Amino acid sequence: MNVAGQSVPPINPGNLAFPERRSPRTESTPVIERRQFANSHSEISSEARELGQSIDQYKLVHRRRFITYEEMLSVIKSLGYRRDYE
Repeated sequence: MNVAGQSVPPINPGNLAFPERRSPRTESTPVIERRQFANSHSEISSEARELGQSIDQYKLVHRRRFITYEEMLSVIKSLGYRRDYE
């Protein structure tokens, strides 16, 4: 390959050595999922706890770290929320 008049050797992925900074994980080490409400379920009302657990379950099932407002609305509606228009 030639870049700006200089010969550049091709990159061989086998030659790249990146240090492994993650802690080693064994088969017995559980995978810990980070959830938005995980630490605060005991300090909120039962309705808020149900919403938090439902959102966490949605995120887990759909492998999403963050959800959109539309996704949150679908979770809320799945819990039975209906808006009364006057």
